[in-house]
Amino acid sequence: MSGGAAMVELDRVRKCFGDEHAVNDVSLSVEEGEFVTLLGPSGCGKTTTLRCIAGLERPDGGAIRIGGRLVASAQSGAFLPPERRDIGMVFQSYAVWPHMTVFNNVAYGLHVRGIGQAELLRRTLKALDMVGLAHLADRYATKLSGGQRQRVALARALVYQPKVVLFDEPLSNLDAKLREQMRVELARLQREVGITSIYVTHDQCEALVMSDRVVVMNKGVIQQIGSPQTIYARPANGFVANFIGVANLLRGVVLERSSGRCEIELALAGANPPLRLQASSVDGAARGQPIVLSLRPEDIELHTVRPADCVNVIEGEIIDAVFLGSYLDCRVRAGMHELSVQLAHAEQPVPGAKVYLTFRPEHALCLTE
Repeated sequence: MSGGAAMVELDRVRKCFGDEHAVNDVSLSVEEGEFVTLLGPSGCGKTTTLRCIAGLERPDGGAIRIGGRLVASAQSGAFLPPERRDIGMVFQSYAVWPHMTVFNNVAYGLHVRGIGQAELLRRTLKALDMVGLAHLADRYATKLSGGQRQRVALARALVYQPKVVLFDEPLSNLDAKLREQMRVELARLQREVGITSIYVTHDQCEALVMSDRVVVMNKGVIQQIGSPQTIYARPANGFVANFIGVANLLRGVVLERSSGRCEIELALAGANPPLRLQASSVDGAARGQPIVLSLRPEDIELHTVRPADCVNVIEGEIIDAVFLGSYLDCRVRAGMHELSVQLAHAEQPVPGAKVYLTFRPEHALCLTE
């Protein structure tokens, strides 16, 4: 990421379908060379936002600039069609023509634009080399694997040398192993080429692995923008915490707040006296304020004997444990809540056994809903 000039700017962009606000007052600035991912559940507005940037949807409000040029403005009525926005697009469906060779698939758009034969040959072979397909230039698309066809689609987007490449869930049709491989390759390629990229996905792993910044959306509104590390470790609210990774969310109320710490009372049925815990506070958390306590499963320790020297202890009962490859996912009932705890393979949790869960205050976050 080069830093500095904004390559894509969205200023209070709004898009409605009937009475539904698919995109509601979205503002975002993407720097030159940056890889930004729009992440969220189905219907959150991420794809509609991408389509507005691409020129496939006309915004009902706000403005969009690409490379400093105004491409859409609801106020002035300005609207450039997709072919005049200097963008490349990679779709979920590969849109690779089966009757053409790999070379002709990539070169076709240059041919239509009247690019000379020598320049067409140079740019097409360069794009194929970037995605590792130069040796398959003469192969027909029907003879390619899913991953190879996705590389053809990427080469076709890069061959125009656009200012921005837009990705609409491009890996969702691949099997799990190939998807994992392609996300690493795609991130590496983007950094080598240095092209500005905006990527849409509902897959949190893709977002965390590939992005310089992640934009978490829900119901047409941006919930948080930040680095993958920040989004995971310091979610802005309960929605982000629950959507990024796995989080145990417990409702409580702030009793005291000082020096970045909160003492909270947790709403656990059957706890007498009420359970008091310490956690990291959020800005503005005041005495008496309802909060959601966010706990990651990997930050909780499980004990069979009540520890004597821990600030935060929750008593519970093991429900079950599921083998998930690299760890055991142990579910523990505490009052009316079920908490997920990550355990090593050597652990042998017994359903019905009484256990004690502990965690450090800095690993527990007080969040707004």
